[in-house]
Amino acid sequence: MSFFKNIMAAGALAVSALAAQAGQAPKYIFYYIGDGMGMGPVMAAQTYNRVVLGNDEPLLMMQFPTVAWCQTWSASSTTTDSAAAGTALSTGTKTGNGMLGVAPDSTAVTSVAARLHDMGWGVGITTSVSADDATPGAFYAHVPNRGMSYEIDCEAARCGYEFIAGAGLRGLTGDKHDEIVALMEQNGVRMLYGKAGAEAALDSRRVCLLNSETGNVWNVGYTIDSVADRLTLPLIAETCLAHLEKYSPEHFFMMVEGGNIDHALHANDGGAAIKEIINFNEALEVAYRFYLAHPEETLIVVTADHDTGGLAMGNDTAKYSSKFGYFDHQRKSKEAFSLECKAMLRDRRVYTWDDMCEKLERDFGLFSVIPVTPEQEQRLKEGFAATFELRNSEDQQTLYANFNAFAVDVFKLINEAAGLGFTTSSHSGNPVPLFAIGVGAELFKGFNNNDEIAPTMLKLVHGK
Repeated sequence: MSFFKNIMAAGALAVSALAAQAGQAPKYIFYYIGDGMGMGPVMAAQTYNRVVLGNDEPLLMMQFPTVAWCQTWSASSTTTDSAAAGTALSTGTKTGNGMLGVAPDSTAVTSVAARLHDMGWGVGITTSVSADDATPGAFYAHVPNRGMSYEIDCEAARCGYEFIAGAGLRGLTGDKHDEIVALMEQNGVRMLYGKAGAEAALDSRRVCLLNSETGNVWNVGYTIDSVADRLTLPLIAETCLAHLEKYSPEHFFMMVEGGNIDHALHANDGGAAIKEIINFNEALEVAYRFYLAHPEETLIVVTADHDTGGLAMGNDTAKYSSKFGYFDHQRKSKEAFSLECKAMLRDRRVYTWDDMCEKLERDFGLFSVIPVTPEQEQRLKEGFAATFELRNSEDQQTLYANFNAFAVDVFKLINEAAGLGFTTSSHSGNPVPLFAIGVGAELFKGFNNNDEIAPTMLKLVHGK
């Protein structure tokens, strides 16, 4: 972000502060949720931004005037899942893990998006993962179990929101595909796909923009894998904003989820997670540019549903010598590399350790850029033998993927060398950051709970 933009932001902030003091309510609310984006991942991305990219200015969200903390525990556990966290963030109600848009007794609760939509606001719900996944689903669905994809998709069709976007709908991959598509059409929802769909999105009042109909509906693809012809989170955000400006120019609510951050952190893939947060930051710039043009009417809130991975900067291998530049030599995600390893196991060709060494150097810079000690190489060789020769290794199962055991060994070494440490492949109970700018941003200062954000937004809108 340029110095000129900073000056503009400072002036806009002063104006918005005065407007808030005068009781002015926001007309445009942007709610950005980095799935799994605890403070450890944010600081890792900011360190990469500063040290490797050489940027003097912090990530955009870290420049917002309101910086706070947010607790994430659910009604059933000190460590929340995305369904309970999404429900708290969207409705202001704590619920049990796995429950979506309902209270612990399974009664439906109403999201801030639905309340604003009932008041005539336009609504856009977007993500880089499945549009019926837990966080986006929490803004329109009410089910006792987040796995009820068909029921969630039916509620997406009936909710009336102007714009829903993501990688896909999980319900479309089952035997209810035709029924879901027909229900979307009956409710005036135009189904669009890929970048061509994004270009056509402004032609219809209600749109469901997906990367794929029945392909990989889990996510749009990792930034680090540079998958061509797929939707990206910045493109989704740009398309959603343009659509809301056209059909709901007077007031709108827009939720943008960086879902791939969570997927990368579940994988303990430090390099991919950093690149996803940078990508999320680029999507945030879409809202920030709008804010600069409407500082007296706009609120932007950025937070996370929970922390994933328990990521920390520093470990016993790197000690005080973290080397985040190593991640620029990582050419693919752990998920992509794991799939390649599984393909190699199915191949008739017999792969040798020398073959793998060439691949590790080409794809990750191991042995050349990233030094590998004799002890580390021996561990890798043993893992290679167990996986490719003896074939007696067990895959690592995480929430969204099943990783080849050798891929797990490789990425553990890369993280160690770069200076990152993970405590889990699941969620942690760590608090998450909250950043805000615009009308009423100061109300989010302090040690928040995730069930306080949506009610605060509604209070600002109602002027109470």
